[in-house]
Amino acid sequence: DLRRMEEKPSTSIKPYLDKLTLGVTRILETSPGVAEVTFVEKEPAERHTIISWEQKNSCVLPEDLKNFYLMTDGFQMTWSVKTDDTPMPLGSMVINSVSKLCRLGGSSMYTLPNAPTLADLEDDTDEEGSEDKPEKPHFDSRSLIFELDPCNGNGKVCLVYKHTKPVVSPDTEIWFLDRALYWHFLTKTFTAYYRLLITHLGLPQWQYAFTSYGVSPQAKVRQQDPTPRSDPGHRLQ
Repeated sequence: DLRRMEEKPSTSIKPYLDKLTLGVTRILETSPGVAEVTFVEKEPAERHTIISWEQKNSCVLPEDLKNFYLMTDGFQMTWSVKTDDTPMPLGSMVINSVSKLCRLGGSSMYTLPNAPTLADLEDDTDEEGSEDKPEKPHFDSRSLIFELDPCNGNGKVCLVYKHTKPVVSPDTEIWFLDRALYWHFLTKTFTAYYRLLITHLGLPQWQYAFTSYGVSPQAKVRQQDPTPRSDPGHRLQ
């Protein structure tokens, strides 16, 4: 059964839920190996909350992400697989709420005085973008970077504004920052990223499929057996 955890009571959720999850809940619910699917219903973000965020961060949210937040303030769906005794959590799909869409790079990684910030790790020798490889984001003031998904500690999916001078350009991209703090381009738009997230079913470390070193052997082992056979993500491989 699809378990729903409502943050606030809401009405007529089923059609909206199906549209929001691109029908993937039904794929999961009808898959023999899946034990439970949990979807956390969230209220839409208030328009003034989005405006406040934009004013505070001196940038405009991309239209598709803004529309997403006006439908649901963040996204959270998890699913487990059947094991001998207890269900084992496997898939996790998360989009941070507006309040958790926090900037990376400015604050210190540690609580010690004079501790290094991500901007201090900036490498000036980093190659510039080329035709086939887009220019990477910068931790310093050249880019604005916000965390969309903490990836359960396996990296961060980020909304990136790459051009901030003389004013912040509204053009954004979605990038994956791995645990070694290397950047990997994912998609041009939030909508394209959201479709990737859903079609990969939130499997552990799926974002590493878009890196040169790929998904770890451990994550691959976890993915092989329990993945629902009708997983639309297979078409993307």
